[in-house]
Amino acid sequence: MVLWASGYTQSQLDDAQQRYDLRFPADLVELLLDRRLADGYAWHTEDPRIREMLEWPYEALLFDVQIGFWWPDWGERPSTPEERAEVLRSALSKVSRLIPLWHHRFLPETPNERGNPVFSMHGFDTVYYGADLADYLEREFGPAPLRRMPLRLGVRHVPFWSDIVVQFDVTYAYYEAAAAQDS
Repeated sequence: MVLWASGYTQSQLDDAQQRYDLRFPADLVELLLDRRLADGYAWHTEDPRIREMLEWPYEALLFDVQIGFWWPDWGERPSTPEERAEVLRSALSKVSRLIPLWHHRFLPETPNERGNPVFSMHGFDTVYYGADLADYLEREFGPAPLRRMPLRLGVRHVPFWSDIVVQFDVTYAYYEAAAAQDS
């Protein structure tokens, strides 16, 4: 099995960032210039999987929001599904976009610098999957997966995304309250 393929050109990465309205952090640019996953996202062309994964955070959170999860910074939880979807869309427009790396693993677009953590994002079930891109690559694709090893200290805080990782109990409390009201 060939895991890695040759990287992209700088021109291809520039085109990808324009096509998908993204700015890749420097460590991601360096990786993608050097190599790319052989069966990963095709950044050099219009890849529907990339479009789908750019919408994944919204869609996954929307599912959770509609079954009772909520983030307190968004204010009072609206009563209708349409209003909740609108609040969610507005809230996500104010936080870092997530750049798809592999399946539901994402690198935040901002801050646009090296060292952002990698998230495994499945709605509010979001966890750190790497302290940074290099740590993630070792954990996911290294010779001996480190998935059960704790992340090193000093993981960069990315507003909202890091918050839902470390404060999952806050959103779960809303879910439990909503479930209790429904029963």
